[in-house]
This record gives sequence, structure tokens and C-alpha cells, in this order.
Amino acid sequence: MTGYRRSVTVMGTVATVELYDAPDAERLADEVFAWLREVDRRFSTYRAGSDVNRLHRGELTLAECAPEVSEVLARCAEFWRDTDGYFDVYATGRLDPSGYVKGWSVQVASERLSAAGAVNHLVDAGGDIQTRGRPAPDARWEIGIRHPWHPASVCAVVTGTDLAVATSGTYERGCHVVDPRTGRPRGDLRSVTVVGRDLGTADVYATAAVAMGPPALRWLAGLDGYESMVVTEEGVSYRSAGLPVA
Repeated sequence: MTGYRRSVTVMGTVATVELYDAPDAERLADEVFAWLREVDRRFSTYRAGSDVNRLHRGELTLAECAPEVSEVLARCAEFWRDTDGYFDVYATGRLDPSGYVKGWSVQVASERLSAAGAVNHLVDAGGDIQTRGRPAPDARWEIGIRHPWHPASVCAVVTGTDLAVATSGTYERGCHVVDPRTGRPRGDLRSVTVVGRDLGTADVYATAAVAMGPPALRWLAGLDGYESMVVTEEGVSYRSAGLPVA
């Protein structure tokens, strides 16, 4: 299989596209990165002129925002119910759907690649990873889960054909995930990785688990169609029984 790989800086992180036996790979990669830049323009909490910031300040109504903003916020409301309120776009006191947006945007990019005939690919934005198909006819994807204390090492490798892998934690940005019930950052879980098929959902579940703290271990075990790995701040590691590790 012919491979194509490119990385660019976008959304405040490094995004990577890998395509195998894809028609017009360079153009398709261009379209992926153009989409991620558009998402950043609409949803960034760091850009004063983003739709999300203007909506928060009351300068735009939801109807005046890009259609994707309404779609994302509606889905976030569903996740608020699904996570018993632990995924809350107002947890920090301002509108911030980032815990869903990055995973969702990568998932949409992957869906567009598949629709264009690039059925064997990987899209990665800062560790939120969506794969489809295979990197070679007889191979499966192997995705390393970063060790939360040793950045150059991995603590596990998940493997499969259609994988969505999302990780949230404190090891890069400190205690930045807020428990909506207390209004304070939560730091009990150093790393939470969720693996399934839908990356936007996996991203939300990982974020919600960090906000929950230790009770998330039981909650994660009850999720349908999603497996997980958790490393606590004390260095204790937990894996769900179905986690597809190599």
C-alpha cells in the first residue's frame, strides 16, 4: 500500500494525517487541515473573534453562528445528561465545548476521508486519534498510550482496525479539568484513555472521567461499546477487560 503522511500545527497542537492507497492524497490532506483550521476559527476559546467567544459575550445569537456551533452545543447538552452533569460546557464559568470539539472535529475529518474513498487512514490531533481500515493489507493500527510520567514512553499499546482513542489528564496541562459540582479542578486521575469507534464520544467520556475522579472507575466500566485505561495520581493503573491491547 502506498503511504502519505503530513503534520501541521493547528488548534494549538500538532495534527497528523496518514493515508494509505488514497486517491489524490495531498489534496485530501489539504482539506483535512483546512477543516481543522475552520473549526479553530469557530470554536477556539483563545481567539477573541471565534463564534464561541462572541456567543459567550452576547455579540452573536446561536442562530447567527455557524451551523456547526448549534450542532455541537446540542450534542454537548446530551452528553451533560449522559454523564450526570460531569461533562459541562460551563464548568469553568464560561462557554467552553473544547472537551468535545477536538475529538468531534477529527472524527468529522475521518468521515470525510472515508466518503472520498480514502478508507485506510489515521487522523491525530494532539493525541485524539481516529483510524479507519488498515495501514497495510495484513496489519492493524497500533496506537501507543503515552506514559503519564515519562513522555518518551508508552504505558500500553491498543490495536485494531477502526479505532477512536482519546486521552485526558493532568500530565501535560496540570489540573485543568473542572469538577462542575465543586467548581474546582480535579487531579485524582493523572490519565484517562477511552477507546471506541466514535472519537467525539470517547473524548467526552475521558474528560468527564477526569472531572469525576475515583468514582469514574465504576462509571467507565459500565459504558457500552467503550473501553478504558486509567492511571491515578498515585501511579495505580486500571484497564477495562475489553481494552484491545497488543
